[in-house]
Amino acid sequence: MSDQAPSARPVRILLADDQPLLRTGFRMVLGAESDLDVVAEAGDGVVAVELARRLLPDVVLMDIRMPRMDGVAATRAIVDARLPVRVLVLTTFDLDEYVVGALRAGASGFLAKDVPAEDLIAAIRTVAGGDAVVTPRILRRLLDRFAEVLPDPAATPSAALNALTDREREVLVQVARGLSNAEIAAVLSVSETTVKTHVGHVLTKLRLRDRVQAVVLAYESGLVRPRA
Repeated sequence: MSDQAPSARPVRILLADDQPLLRTGFRMVLGAESDLDVVAEAGDGVVAVELARRLLPDVVLMDIRMPRMDGVAATRAIVDARLPVRVLVLTTFDLDEYVVGALRAGASGFLAKDVPAEDLIAAIRTVAGGDAVVTPRILRRLLDRFAEVLPDPAATPSAALNALTDREREVLVQVARGLSNAEIAAVLSVSETTVKTHVGHVLTKLRLRDRVQAVVLAYESGLVRPRA
């Protein structure tokens, strides 16, 4: 059960997955938490978008591969409609290319389908709170797999980063490596509050919505590169 302090309203969740048994499993896990409330289920992307528009859940737990409209297209439709809804994508390692598309479409994070229950619950709370979930293990695999579409390692980082101070660039590098604010604070020997301030400045200056988009930009711009 949750050890979170009671809040005025539970986090409202829409489950979007074409496998009824998986939806049932997720509903059982999430239903055991007093601060989480599964308000609806969708078996395909079209229904997921319709329910997101009508119910305005806080978080959509979105499968990637679904009939009629896949999770990438559904995520893009929700984000483009500027709904106050955030999308947390579920994937398996053999579907990494879809995750890249989902992140570019505006997803607030992604998890492996076999994620432990406690990690799933924590991720939903994080996304509902306005932050993003970047799983370093999956991110590393994605970037290694798609290294050929990223900038030449010999290239100079994009001019888009010129608006950042040296310290903000350092913080962005650590964010791109999947570190939390507390971990970045330890690496840079500054306070966690200072790191949070720098992250906010980075997102504002680069016109990014959250940490996930910051990670993608850091790699696409050449500031951070996949491991050889």
